[in-house]
Amino acid sequence: MSVANQSPDAPVLLYDGVCGVCNAAVQTILRYDRRGDLRFAALDSDFARDVASRHPELGGIDTAVYVRDAGQPSETVHVRSAALLQVSAYLGGWWRIALLGYAIPARVRDWLYERFAAVRYRLGGRHDTCPVPSPGVRGRFIDGTYA
Repeated sequence: MSVANQSPDAPVLLYDGVCGVCNAAVQTILRYDRRGDLRFAALDSDFARDVASRHPELGGIDTAVYVRDAGQPSETVHVRSAALLQVSAYLGGWWRIALLGYAIPARVRDWLYERFAAVRYRLGGRHDTCPVPSPGVRGRFIDGTYA
């Protein structure tokens, strides 16, 4: 899908832009996204700060956030494991198997998520800066640097 065809109200995944695991996950999502309209923004971007300003519960958050209807009165955010489950639902196909995770209580899912997040830099490394997306997908990243 070309950038020109992307809907401004397409969902957005906020992610840790310097995290190697997070960047690998974004690359995997890009590879399997058949619709091609999920957008991305680093947690330290102006876009992410704007979302956080509308959702006080996101203050200081350092985790995946799935945003629906960004900037609209109906805007909703899903964090931690719920964000990942939303991505699975969005991707569809065999990724929907992950939706069985909803059978696990949110507190347990988020505890597991946070345990993994605590070691993500050791497992996947840490970039000095957020890697620049390839030209073919750059338009799906919300950041003035790539415009």
